[in-house]
Amino acid sequence: MRSGPVLISAAVMALGATLKEHPYRHLIDTLKDGNLKFFNPCKLDDPRYDKLPLSIRVLLEAAIRNCDGFYTKEEDVQNILDWQQQQQRAEVPFSPARILLQDFTGIPAMVDLAAMRDAVAKHGVDPDLVNPKCPTDLIVDHSLQIDYSKCAIQNAPNPGGGDSPNPSQPPSRSAAARPPSRGGSQCGGQRGSCSKAACSDPPTSSGRPASVQQIENTPLLCPFHLQPVSEVETALKNQEMELQRNKERLHFFKWCSRAFKNVNVVPPDVGTVHQVNLEYLSRVVQVSDDLIYPDSVVGTDSHTTMINGLGILGWGVGGIECEAVMLGQPVSLTLPQVVGCKLVGCINPLATSIDIVLGITKHLRQAGISGKFVEFFGPGVSQLSAPDRTTIANMCPEYNATISFFPVDHVTLEHFKKTNFTEKKLELLESYMKAVNLFRSYEESSEEPQFSEVIEINLSSMVPHVSGPKRPQDRVAVSSMKEDFQSCLNEKVGFKGFHVSKEKQDTRVPFLHCGQEYQLVHGSVVIAAVISCTNNCNPSVMLTAGLLAKKAVEAGLVVKPYIRTSLAPGSGMVTHYLNASGVLPYFNQLGFEVIGYGCATCVGNTAPLPEAVVDAIKKGDLVACGVLSGNRHFEGRLCDCVRANYLASPPLVVAYAIAGTVGIDFEKEPLGSTSEGKEVYLRDIWPSREEVQQTEEDTIISSIFKDLRRRMEKGNTFWNKIECPDSRLFPWDHKSTYIRSPPFFSKLGKEIPAPQSIENAHALLFLGDKVTTDHISPAGSIARVSAAAKYLQSKRLTPREFNSYGARRGNDAVMTRGTFASIKLHNRFIGKTGPKTLHIPSGQTLDVFEAADRYQRDGTPLIILAGKDYGSGNSRDWVAKGPYLLGVRAVIAESFEKLHRKQLVGMGIMPLQFLSGQNADTLELSGKERFSIALPESLSPGQQLAVKTSKGTSFCVTALFDSEVDVIFFQHGGLLRYVARTVVNNSPRAGPAAAECSA
Repeated sequence: MRSGPVLISAAVMALGATLKEHPYRHLIDTLKDGNLKFFNPCKLDDPRYDKLPLSIRVLLEAAIRNCDGFYTKEEDVQNILDWQQQQQRAEVPFSPARILLQDFTGIPAMVDLAAMRDAVAKHGVDPDLVNPKCPTDLIVDHSLQIDYSKCAIQNAPNPGGGDSPNPSQPPSRSAAARPPSRGGSQCGGQRGSCSKAACSDPPTSSGRPASVQQIENTPLLCPFHLQPVSEVETALKNQEMELQRNKERLHFFKWCSRAFKNVNVVPPDVGTVHQVNLEYLSRVVQVSDDLIYPDSVVGTDSHTTMINGLGILGWGVGGIECEAVMLGQPVSLTLPQVVGCKLVGCINPLATSIDIVLGITKHLRQAGISGKFVEFFGPGVSQLSAPDRTTIANMCPEYNATISFFPVDHVTLEHFKKTNFTEKKLELLESYMKAVNLFRSYEESSEEPQFSEVIEINLSSMVPHVSGPKRPQDRVAVSSMKEDFQSCLNEKVGFKGFHVSKEKQDTRVPFLHCGQEYQLVHGSVVIAAVISCTNNCNPSVMLTAGLLAKKAVEAGLVVKPYIRTSLAPGSGMVTHYLNASGVLPYFNQLGFEVIGYGCATCVGNTAPLPEAVVDAIKKGDLVACGVLSGNRHFEGRLCDCVRANYLASPPLVVAYAIAGTVGIDFEKEPLGSTSEGKEVYLRDIWPSREEVQQTEEDTIISSIFKDLRRRMEKGNTFWNKIECPDSRLFPWDHKSTYIRSPPFFSKLGKEIPAPQSIENAHALLFLGDKVTTDHISPAGSIARVSAAAKYLQSKRLTPREFNSYGARRGNDAVMTRGTFASIKLHNRFIGKTGPKTLHIPSGQTLDVFEAADRYQRDGTPLIILAGKDYGSGNSRDWVAKGPYLLGVRAVIAESFEKLHRKQLVGMGIMPLQFLSGQNADTLELSGKERFSIALPESLSPGQQLAVKTSKGTSFCVTALFDSEVDVIFFQHGGLLRYVARTVVNNSPRAGPAAAECSA
């Protein structure tokens, strides 16, 4: 059983005076230049090493380098080396090279560390001992909301406000300075300019029609947009609102960057966490104190896996796990199986990388690879560019793999030649990777390692698909989209169906918008978003969308003005290459304006739909649609009234926006007509793969990455002007509704408390299958009738000042009230969806928080009953913190998502699984019983526990502790209390071990 100090320096174990004592010092080698040392596993002279998958070789190198005899033992190294026999059996540690945080999940991690400083200080311990030991990058990217879009200033400074413009807002100067729209009719013609002149104008000297030439120079405006704003102003105004709205959070982040060592904060408006990680932070190899080793990362976002596309091992973990790694503790994992994914065949010229991604996702999901590593090999891999690979790697959460790893090869090197890597860096990278056999040549089959199993995928079989209308795994071929949506209308309400009666399927609801009449039907598109996650790291996909937009504008096609369109690039790099390639003005012309940099629509931060559109949807009870190029689209996530949401590639988002409906057969039906009445089909404007690749080669150049570096180093004026105190303890503002010291360390003693059995607990919730982290963890805007809203109103805040749950993630009072507040939560106690539950003693139906609060005031412990796949979806630490603060002691379910199971343990909540063949129904549980669970003095992984009910019945459950480390965390009351208690017990006052705890 591992126990002891948490803050141990891996670097110290590998270098300096202790280097001579390192158990693997005989593996130390030197690169040709003689200046850098490295641990060379090849010197083990063990034939098993060359047969290991390359992802496992990275784990092995980290174990060798960090072998300290405590957290990482020689036994762990041997287990990894013997991977063929030990996979799925041995538990091994992994110490990543760095930590990646985004502000939504990063702020609670940093708030916890600040609160931990307070806790250890109360025991007379130096708070400076609490510092991230592992280099930590925190990217502020999730606070962006769409307040300004489509050249219209929205009334409310947060989602949920009104749709009409602010009458007190004066017209913008740029609007007054611009010439009026030229040619054509207004508001029904082209978006932005409202001109139908299209390409009928005579060409200019540049070869473009005059109307198109004007798009690039002086964007034309719609006279019905009451507060016109240019594209540049749209982004700036959203950024300005973001900075003002989140002033308290940014103040805290600024303090963190100064108070904590080893913390680098990337300010707002630089880029999303994924883009910054790919474009700026990625190193492939790390150099520290003359020691070179592979780059690796864990982050508080499930899409950290994107980095595996560059040959950098990394995956997402919960915030509390990241906090442990930040303090020097390795990630603990069961040695995984590695599935070899062999790619063969040639890519269909009409298929985008998104089609390849979704095709591979389908194959891997069907293969049942949950919790496994996937490593790609075969001749088809060399056809994929580095952006293609990162996009594929990003989709790991959708097929439940831990990672999808693309080893470094010549394509990776070519990619880094286009970035900010110097020739010297590239030579160093290549020299080291080849020295430790981490470099791949996919043409050499003799280099292929041994895998747990091999799946072969033919790339030529990939055809364009979308996913939806409710789950990302439900793929639909674009050619079958029209009939599939019709079948969704017919099917009973479920994972795909909406159960619309036959007589109502042809319902048409007319409405007025911008002075013109339109109609909505089932399948009408009302949201079309090219957003910052998943796709924008891939230039070919975004350029395909841009070239499609260009050809659409040139053909005279338009997007109806009531459709909420937006373009939220992942970073300035995306805007740079869209602008450099000349396609950005055409995006603007169709209404896809740059609204800012950060997560927006995908996390529920979209602007409100026009009231006329909402009224029409409600009047006809229509199944309206959203189409987005993201990776999450659970029902109701984008907007409460938009029930069908489809994931699509960026060019298909543009195509469906132009069509205005998902009920279209692109092969047989035109997108629209030219001004001469000629029908235009999708095939007429779809750019060829050669055209896209040529544009990509011409625009993706080193200056793009230099621009990001400039933005990184410059920051922004608002951030640079923020002042913060120079103190070791954070000065909490008790009036703040954004940042609050959490109660996780209350009554923290030095000794481990005795096990406390659960006596006469009530079930707070009685849930079914597929309860996702979206159902559990607060996300998106704060509903005006929610428990969180009541709390904020008690603090004298108006609905316009609520902001989002993500922005208030540093306030436990808001987040606890938002736990299980999803409108799509189906609680069997209630019998319908909504954030309500039954308070069993009184029989009253209450908000989940209000019921939990009553139970806690009565001293009643709580459990949750659930079905299969509890906790699936994105990694979020509040899916465990929220239930913990609600008073939940255990969750009894048929099965759990592995990462969420770890998160529950990390907060001291027991994940208990029904025995095989049993569930709440087979055991005839109503959920209204009282439950008692006796805990033995000594717990062990996988131990069975007895559950007794007030009906006199009993049943057994399995305690899902994966390892002895999990048991230790649970016994301490969670990982946070374990870390804090260890720091206190190993402080300078406690003995000489304090040196190891020093930051």
